[in-house]
Amino acid sequence: MLTRSKAVMPSSFTFALIPVPPFALEYTAWALRRRPQNLVDIWENGTYRRVVRLEGGPAEIQVRQQGGREAARLEVGVIGENLRSTAKAEVARLLTRMLGLEADLRAFYRIAASDAKLGALAERYRGLKPVRFPTIFEALANAIACQQFTLAAGLNLLGELAHLGGVWIRTTSGVHYGFPEPADLLRLPVRTFRSIGFSRQKTNAFRELARGVLRGDCDIEGLDAVDNEPAMESLLELRGIGRWSAEYVLLRGLGRLDIFPADDVGARNGLGLWLGRRRPMDSEGVLRAVRRWRPYAGLVYFHLLLESLRAAGKLHME
Repeated sequence: MLTRSKAVMPSSFTFALIPVPPFALEYTAWALRRRPQNLVDIWENGTYRRVVRLEGGPAEIQVRQQGGREAARLEVGVIGENLRSTAKAEVARLLTRMLGLEADLRAFYRIAASDAKLGALAERYRGLKPVRFPTIFEALANAIACQQFTLAAGLNLLGELAHLGGVWIRTTSGVHYGFPEPADLLRLPVRTFRSIGFSRQKTNAFRELARGVLRGDCDIEGLDAVDNEPAMESLLELRGIGRWSAEYVLLRGLGRLDIFPADDVGARNGLGLWLGRRRPMDSEGVLRAVRRWRPYAGLVYFHLLLESLRAAGKLHME
């Protein structure tokens, strides 16, 4: 909710980033966005927008692509009320992580070229990069919110949290919201989570995770330096995190491209449909099927996400 009593005129700056080719902003942005219900990651009129909290406070990032997939140049605009000298480096580092700007996928395209079915899919979405949430905390929060819900329903709930949290900025085009940080979530009363639609179990999971991060008891960001299996074990120790959620965080939070979330029912069904399987696939069947694409099974997951959006008529790209 908005609590400031006076308006502060935001300042702005622009700069350019050059991603490792090929790169397609529209495909990569939609891999982050996932559904039109996402109110944090916005794709509109050829621009990716997101509000983040920088060292000086909230800021809105706007990214547009100039040039084709093989020679892309990203024009980045930043608007904030207290932008510091470090803001450009902060934003560059954040976008490099989130949009996979430094990912060299030549090996993936070589694997795809030797597989007719994957080759066609990879060519259709050429330039899609492996995306990551800006923090492991946000990855876990998304996993918790979307458990036992449709993705669209989970994103609706996360949008409500964003509106009530403390990461927002007012520009000439209105008020824009980012994803709450741990302290923001702990400031919200339990009844607020419940009124939005979160169960008691999910509410407790959110709050325990946020408290652990703030106290330093839960070093989830440190998992970047840990191998898959011990990282999985650490994630499974968290309240409300099962195998699907842990796989989701390994891929979308830690960038482990060898992970295909086999317990993701939607992804599992999408894989089976794409492969022409007549019977539903189980987790073991998924793992057997994606073994041929090592170590890029997770990148295939992102491609199939876009394929499902396109088939459902939800992939709106201007």
